Amino acid sequence: MHYQDDLHVAAAQINAELGAVDTNLETHLSVIDDARQSGVELLVFPELSLTGYGLGCDVMRVAMPLEDPRFRRLAQAVGDMQVVAGFVEEASPGEYYNALAILQHGELVAVHRKLNLPTYGGLEEGKWFTHGSELTHADIRPGWSATQLICADLWNPGLVHAALLPRPTVLCAPINSASGIVSEDFSNEQNWALNVRFYAMTYGTPVIMANRYGPEGASHFWGGSRILGPNGELLASADDRETLITAHLSRTAIAKARFELPTHRDADTPLVRDLMAGYR
Repeated sequence: MHYQDDLHVAAAQINAELGAVDTNLETHLSVIDDARQSGVELLVFPELSLTGYGLGCDVMRVAMPLEDPRFRRLAQAVGDMQVVAGFVEEASPGEYYNALAILQHGELVAVHRKLNLPTYGGLEEGKWFTHGSELTHADIRPGWSATQLICADLWNPGLVHAALLPRPTVLCAPINSASGIVSEDFSNEQNWALNVRFYAMTYGTPVIMANRYGPEGASHFWGGSRILGPNGELLASADDRETLITAHLSRTAIAKARFELPTHRDADTPLVRDLMAGYR
């Protein structure tokens, strides 16, 4: 089978109004329209892009079951483009997940639930959300697929390794990163750039990192959204504002990067599994 070499991708660096799902939905619809007119095929919004981040007890108020009609509006708007948007999922009464909706062809095709809930520094997700327990993989079109990890998922190297072993062609990385939220000495701005570049280069996998830009209460979300190629090279980066950044990915470039640095081929999963068996 002959696969089309090029994939046009984008990251939406927006802010979200805290707890205002309907207002944020309109922002999403506007950005989706702009991206479709530009020929984008994969569009990534930030983590919790439909709700904002510091929800506290409002998690329950803004949570959406998968049958929520607002997903239908989003799905109808995306057309053939695949769109990744952040929301709070109500799985059952009192059971809430920090989640991603993956939408395409007029449908909600998959949901990723955040696996690693940070509860340190100024982060309190373990108080409000249930841990996810599965990885997510979604086909975009023949020859192209994506896996999704949310923010702190990418700070657990074991989760990233497991997510990339199936060889997706793209890693989507929606985040909600505010300056100084971990500690005064931990630079989210510098360390996120290092994190995503390392994984893109190590696994020969382009990364689309979408962060927010702007205030939420006393927090400032610093932006820095970026699209990296399979050698860790910077293909596009966002200015300090709300914006849409785009890039073209090459399947040939991915193949060359993985051939030259065969991380997937040499992963030796049985050995790693055996070595890990004695740890809890």
